[in-house]
Amino acid sequence: MHIPDGIVPIGVAVAGYAVTGAATWYSLRKINQADDPREYVPKAALLTAAFFVASWIHIPIPPTSVHLILNGLMGVMLGFFAFPAILIGLIFQAVLFGHGGITTLGVNAAMIGIPALLAHGIFQMRHLASFGSEEVRSGIFGFVGGATAMGLSVLIFFALMVMTMPADINAEIERAAISALSIAHLPVMLIEGALTARLVTFLLRVKPTLLGGMSEARA
Repeated sequence: MHIPDGIVPIGVAVAGYAVTGAATWYSLRKINQADDPREYVPKAALLTAAFFVASWIHIPIPPTSVHLILNGLMGVMLGFFAFPAILIGLIFQAVLFGHGGITTLGVNAAMIGIPALLAHGIFQMRHLASFGSEEVRSGIFGFVGGATAMGLSVLIFFALMVMTMPADINAEIERAAISALSIAHLPVMLIEGALTARLVTFLLRVKPTLLGGMSEARA
């Protein structure tokens, strides 16, 4: 899911940095509207570490292997803190282990971070629902948020790979490989959705204040 250096054209890489810059600015602006943004920092640091480590947990799905991303979980738990947290995690992954790239950092951050913000919005919709108990609503919207974020990242990855495919390669073979890799992430969508749902329902019982995210920021 991490796009390495040299894969996308320079124009796409520059556009990725522009989108990431705008998303980072918007997220920081929303963060600064909170009564006390610093109270979210420990939770953001913990989940950034989890995001950093998750990329090394590979799940074998023949003929390839995939890894967790946890961008939906971060969006649900952190709200607008999710995007800068993901950006920091990607920087460390690229610099320390070469996972991803520096020129494609903007593309990767947008591909993973923007769906995380969408997951936050989906999870907040639980307040508008009227069915079931709060725990049931949190579990359902947590699952949808976690799975949707992962799925959207895969779709963006697929679109970028297919649209920027070099002209001097066998397009049919390359498209089949990209499609197989994307389809292999479908089970991971369910895993991330279930993991997010399980965590939010657990926290709702033991520490509901941790589910506040940045949803309490002033408009």
